[in-house]
This record gives sequence, C-alpha cells and structure tokens, in this order.
Amino acid sequence: WSAGYVLHIEAISSDSLTINADRPVGPAALVGTTSGVQTLQSYWFVKSDQLGKLGVGKQSQASDNTAILVDGSGSLVPANWVAYDVNSFAIRTGNGGNSGLVWGGGYCGGQGGAWGDCNGLTRNVVRYDSPTFGGFSVSASWGEDDMWDVAGRYAGEHHGFKLAVAAAYNEWTDQVQTGVNAGLGQSGDNEYFQLGVYVQHVATGLFALYNYGHNEIDNVASVFPNDTSGESDTHYIKAGLRTKFNHLGATVFYGEYLNAQGEDALSQADLAVAGNPFLTEDETEVWGLGVVQEVDAAAMSVWVKYRHLSIETNDDAAFAGAGGLEDFQYVGVGGLINF
Repeated sequence: WSAGYVLHIEAISSDSLTINADRPVGPAALVGTTSGVQTLQSYWFVKSDQLGKLGVGKQSQASDNTAILVDGSGSLVPANWVAYDVNSFAIRTGNGGNSGLVWGGGYCGGQGGAWGDCNGLTRNVVRYDSPTFGGFSVSASWGEDDMWDVAGRYAGEHHGFKLAVAAAYNEWTDQVQTGVNAGLGQSGDNEYFQLGVYVQHVATGLFALYNYGHNEIDNVASVFPNDTSGESDTHYIKAGLRTKFNHLGATVFYGEYLNAQGEDALSQADLAVAGNPFLTEDETEVWGLGVVQEVDAAAMSVWVKYRHLSIETNDDAAFAGAGGLEDFQYVGVGGLINF
C-alpha cells in the first residue's frame, strides 16, 4: 500500500493556446493573465498493487488525453491532434482581412480541446484506476457538474509488433454554464467518445497511429446564439520510422494528417456568421512532416516540423466577397527536457 498528495502548479510566461500574430505574449488559458500561475492538479490518493488506485481532488479524469497517450513513437509532443501551435491564430480571407474564425476551430464543446482531445482539462473528481491484468486496465471517474467517464486501455507486444489501444467515453449534463466552463463553450449536455490505436514493428521501427473523436452537444442556447445542438468528428493519422542513426539517441521521421468536421453548434463558421441559414458546417484539414532527434544523455528531444492547414465551409458564398478563406502554413522548431 501507498498514499500521498499531488500538487501540480504550472507557471506560464506565454500560453501557446492564446498567442497569435497580433499577441506574441498570450495569457494563461485558465486564469487569463500573462505570466500566470495556475494549479493543474491538487489531489490525494491511496494505491494498492492488488486493488488499484483511488484519487480524490482536482486531477485528470479517466478520459483525459486517453487517445493521444497511446503514441509511443517519440513524436507525441510535436505532432498530435491538438492545435497547440495555432489555436488562436486568425483565419485570413483572400483580401487580407480577418474572417472572424481561428485555426483552433470550434469542434470541441467540452472541457478544453482544439481539433481533438475534447476533454483536456483537470477537474474535481473521484477517480479509480484498476491494476493491469495481462496488459488490460480500466479507469472511471465521477465529479462535480454531473460529470462521469470510463476508459479502457491495453498495451502489449505480439509477433514482433508493439500494440497500444485505448478508448474512453465521458458525459456531463450540467445545465448551468459558468466560470471556466462557459468560457470554453461547455454545453448543457455533452457526450464525447475517443479512440487511440498505436502499432509499431519492433525490428524496423515502422509505426502508425490513429486517433478518432466524436463530440455531441445539446441544450447550448445560452452559449451559442445560432444553434442549440451540434456534433463533430475528428480523425488523426500519423505514420513514420523510429530508428537510430547516431549515438545521441533515436531519430523519428513522421508524416501526419488530420481531418476535423463540425456542424451547427460545433461549427465555428456557423456561429461566426450570424443569420446565415445555409452556413452550418466547416471542415479543417492539416498535413505535415517532421523529424525528432532524441538525446538520451540529457533526457531531451529536439525537432523541426512543417504543417499546412486549410478550411472549407458548406457555403462558399459566405466568404466569397472577401476572397475566400486562405490556407496557412508554418515551420516550427522546439525542444523538450524531461526531469
């Protein structure tokens, strides 16, 4: 048996979720201040190797990041289905104007999320995690504002292949949108399903990842003026090679593709152009390439990547007068040190 208390405090000088071309220093998404300090986790737990783990307090729910965390390629941070780099960047029109849309999209009506991972924040919950039996484990949590979720995970190796699969379902039915929930567009009734599958050939290092998410919301009139319900689907595929060219560590080459589609209250185009009965859907596509170099001696990874983003709506006339919606592309470099 063991027991303990976890306090996770995050200090953000500039939040990548809120920066854009006109705001190089973005306020912390949760507290709204620059150089903000926010408490991500604060909970106590008891744990048994035979019975599992029980935690109470502000923590990740059972379904938080379920699909994304199966990625064992070493490229999870630079390449995933969340719009960390471009969430608040404006989508420009052909004449150089601001369309009123952002590249983070409106495909998630829940606790955080941008493109995918529509349940991406910590909450006050009671959470249980089972022990792992034969590679399988289950988790469940229940919390304030009528939220509950379940998740199942499997990881193992068979016939020379590593396999990791995870799926989760969460639901919340609180009819009052207040505080952080209102700001993030949380609905009165919200259901989210997510699935993640990762496969890697051990001998060659070839790998593939698939993530899927489906979000449905209802009773959202107090948050969304145009529609009271909506749904979205997000697909994310990544494939590549994990190999070792030098003494530093593994090198990871990858290509990625994302498709996110939303309608009605989960279509930001529908919400941005009030009074247009024909504009009810939008679709974002992202493709990219990248290279990650791991440095084992420093527990570090560095990377360079390229991404191309485009968006379409089901009513081209809505933005035709402004020259349509422009694509966006960028090159990013970054690094991560684990300690």
